[in-house]
Amino acid sequence: YIEANGQLEVPPQNEASVTPIIGANVASIEVIEGQEVKKGDVLAYISHPDIIEVQTRYLNAYNNLKFEEKEYIRQKKLYEAGVGSGETFQRAEAKVANARGQATGLKAQLRQLHVDPSRVEQEKVYHQIPVLSPIDGAVQQVEVRTGEFVPAQTAMFEIINTHHVHVDLMVFEKDVHKVKKGQEVHFTVASLPESDLTAKIISISKNCEQDPKAVHVHAEISNRIENLVPGMYVRGKIAVDNSRTLALPREAIEREGGKFFVFTAEKEGNAWSFKPVEIIPGTTEGEWIEIDLLKEIPENTNFAYNNAYYLMAEMNKGEG
Repeated sequence: YIEANGQLEVPPQNEASVTPIIGANVASIEVIEGQEVKKGDVLAYISHPDIIEVQTRYLNAYNNLKFEEKEYIRQKKLYEAGVGSGETFQRAEAKVANARGQATGLKAQLRQLHVDPSRVEQEKVYHQIPVLSPIDGAVQQVEVRTGEFVPAQTAMFEIINTHHVHVDLMVFEKDVHKVKKGQEVHFTVASLPESDLTAKIISISKNCEQDPKAVHVHAEISNRIENLVPGMYVRGKIAVDNSRTLALPREAIEREGGKFFVFTAEKEGNAWSFKPVEIIPGTTEGEWIEIDLLKEIPENTNFAYNNAYYLMAEMNKGEG
């Protein structure tokens, strides 16, 4: 394992800062902090004379387009009949193209404001327009109050989708070469000490941070639980080597005279015989320690799993 610390993060596409397209006053706020919302849900309504003006300009441009289209059709018939001049027909053709371009541009502005152009064409003018959520998620912050004037491109709401929270670990430069996409990560969250979670590495940053000298490693959580919030501190271990080794619990190993021993267990009649065997301890994982035997022993040998300290004490008494 490689040990690495970091925090929970969400991808940029799962965070949104909601801003108005046009400067306006907040007419009403429809959500509160922590509330779950879907993409397209109304967060607030805003109103301003400029909103009405855009609709009025579109209505005028729409009516002008209809007039220019009729005039174009009339001039075309006259031209084809040899009654009208080519210049007049071309002028009518240019006017209808200009009118169509203006109407199309204003229609696009209305759609940005979430105004239905077909209703405006029926002379139904909106006095308020909605501010919509661009993503699914929860309202992280409400930055405005009712009646407040909000300039264009000013943050009104912060939306975050915690369903896509992932682990962002910092791996030191010396260990980066061991880390690969697809490796498993075991991690715990500091605020949830009982958590035992796993994730799989999905990407490794190509840029090395300078302080500390480390690389960001992103991992997708496999067994997601509730209450995982971006910004939480995590401690992780990246499994860089998958191999089977012989291991025993910590209580099965005892140090004596600078050497490490475990005890074999063998039944002799109605009693048990425990004998020390020298080992070299290796990698530690939780309560288990890898052991390397210095001499071969029979494959089916039994070992004492605990109380090595007391076994060693009895042996040193000369009574073991």
